[in-house]
Amino acid sequence: MIDKQWESATAAVADIPDGASLAVGGFGLSGNPIALIEALLAQGTADLSVVSNNCGVDDWGLGVLLAAQRIRKMTSSYVGENREFERQFLSGELELELTPQGTLAEKLRAGGSGIAAFFTQTGVGTQVAEGGLPRRYHPDGSIAVASPRKDVRSFAVDGEMRDFVLEEAITTDFALVHAARGDRHGNLVFTKAARNFNPLAAMAGRVCIAQVEELVEPGELDPDTVHLPGVFVHRVVEVGTDIPKRIERRTVAAEGA
Repeated sequence: MIDKQWESATAAVADIPDGASLAVGGFGLSGNPIALIEALLAQGTADLSVVSNNCGVDDWGLGVLLAAQRIRKMTSSYVGENREFERQFLSGELELELTPQGTLAEKLRAGGSGIAAFFTQTGVGTQVAEGGLPRRYHPDGSIAVASPRKDVRSFAVDGEMRDFVLEEAITTDFALVHAARGDRHGNLVFTKAARNFNPLAAMAGRVCIAQVEELVEPGELDPDTVHLPGVFVHRVVEVGTDIPKRIERRTVAAEGA
């Protein structure tokens, strides 16, 4: 289907079932697909396995799904801004696969590129490679599920042998992303910090749903400005330029200080 525009966020996420896996764009609260997240919350979808750099904050971003206990597992690189996340993880209600940030980005990109796995030096000599990182706790605080040991191999680099750890790619059932502009063919343009995990999450989803602030006709986007081609995008929803945007921490100073 060439015209990928959908009439609403509600319609676009309606077929996401309980138990689905999602790749979700965003870095902190920048670039969060909040309209799609709230539509998913409203329809009651549960038991989700979510891959995203972080899980928002307690009342915004993916944090709203977490607060409603709709998320079963998070695969993330940073989880330090959400008290409810800490509570659920330490009480054994939530599974966490903690992944180095660059590795997480490459796992998503590889999944979208048809690459099954790759070797990286990141994590060599740590529990990332050796296993034993807690993924889920028992309610009594003991470890219920721990990360497995990963394959480590040596390769010659610049004349010396170095160890590398094997990391598997990530693909998900759906992807939810936010873009500044898009056309009805699914080509997307991101702005500044919102061009973070959004293109990579979009690539990893078998069905990618994009919310865009401004929807234009095909041909209106300069091809040189397109950050993600429409081949990776299946549904586009226009949410308007006045959609709320939050930041984690606002710092102000007195005038003249």
